[in-house]
Amino acid sequence: MKGIVFTEFLEMVEAKFGYEMVDKIIEDSSLPNHGAYTAVGTYPHHELLRLLDQLSQASSIEKSALLHAFGTYMFKSFKDGYPGFFEGFDHAFEFLMSVDGHIHKEVQKLYPDAILPSFNVSYEELEMKMIYSSYRRLSDFALGLIEASMNHFHHEHSIEKKQLDADGAEVEFTIRIKP
Repeated sequence: MKGIVFTEFLEMVEAKFGYEMVDKIIEDSSLPNHGAYTAVGTYPHHELLRLLDQLSQASSIEKSALLHAFGTYMFKSFKDGYPGFFEGFDHAFEFLMSVDGHIHKEVQKLYPDAILPSFNVSYEELEMKMIYSSYRRLSDFALGLIEASMNHFHHEHSIEKKQLDADGAEVEFTIRIKP
């Protein structure tokens, strides 16, 4: 997993819970690198899950809620750091349709070793289905990104999440725009 995910996660923890919490979850996670992440490095995704577990325990907030909040936080980081990804889109569905075909291809150019989730997308005028697939099982993070996308384009909406397999590697999101 790319280091930018780790650095942004720790920045979110500091912004929402303070530096002491960052220090605590790093220490309690017993990480091989002691929490020294760089944005351009590559690290095992299970280290992020360890940090998430420790944050959940220390904050008494469910991991799914923390991942959702992180997805929302990361959307702003992506928007600020990669504004070109957002240019030319007037509608959230158009933007979300571009994730696999455009955005992930550009990410692969920047980080050739990145292993990204995939999205199979279909939509009609007011409803979109996105099937998320990833062995990392971070669908709540994806949900936060999707929700932030909908809010960015000012769409009043609802999102349903349905797990398609037993282990959470495949999840369907049904996004409806309210007329």
